[in-house]
Amino acid sequence: MAANKNSVARTLIVALVLCVVCSVVVSTAAVALRPKQQQNEELDRKSNILRVAGLYESGRSIQSQFAQITPRVVNLNTGEYDDSIDPEKYDQLAAAADPSESRTLSGPDDRAGIGRRENYATVYLVGDPDNPDEIILPVRGQGLWSLMLGYLALKGDGNTVVGLSFYQQGETPGLGGKVDSAHWKSLWPGKEIYPDDSMNPAIRLVKGGVDSNTPDAEHKVDALSGATLTSRGVTNLMQFWLGDEGFSKYLARFRDVSQGV
Repeated sequence: MAANKNSVARTLIVALVLCVVCSVVVSTAAVALRPKQQQNEELDRKSNILRVAGLYESGRSIQSQFAQITPRVVNLNTGEYDDSIDPEKYDQLAAAADPSESRTLSGPDDRAGIGRRENYATVYLVGDPDNPDEIILPVRGQGLWSLMLGYLALKGDGNTVVGLSFYQQGETPGLGGKVDSAHWKSLWPGKEIYPDDSMNPAIRLVKGGVDSNTPDAEHKVDALSGATLTSRGVTNLMQFWLGDEGFSKYLARFRDVSQGV
């Protein structure tokens, strides 16, 4: 007697075979495409660094443009370079999640809301690494809805802002999401992080607008309209990463040089 082609067992076997075949196809594609994905991620990272530094040129190879930038790894506890770590291989975000390569933050120490801070960070130097034209720093911190990740570019004096840009954020579109708008980012160049005689960051976002008559206008940027918590998050992450827990010890060397100390 011929087998019943509509039996439950036959249906389950066909479904199982299809699942296995589809899983193999998807897994094979994921493995085969991973190198290309990693290459694209690397190009995206480099293009974001070039853009925040004002160096990006459309139509030119990212790799050739990035040749003017030197990455180095900094010990955040001392502010000194550590050349034993390869900056091309060091994964700062992975280190932040590893208890052996980071430390827990809590209370006032965790102003940026990141939970853990890695011991080392990769910085990017434009021009002569010993006397750079620009210094590009990775920054991140909690906004209203998301962890905002970006880069801050400073002039070689370690104080004057060239640009701030977030390459990953999930803030409210049209409100906090304007951290990625060209207009808001245009408010940052020329702002100063530190007062003349201090390494305590004074840069912050303020409500009500900033103009040349605003006291300490060089340290203030317009807050994002309708996005109080996102604005507060930007202030917090800037003051964290440019303070004692972040890059202040490292940047002090450039301020000393620029001020002739």
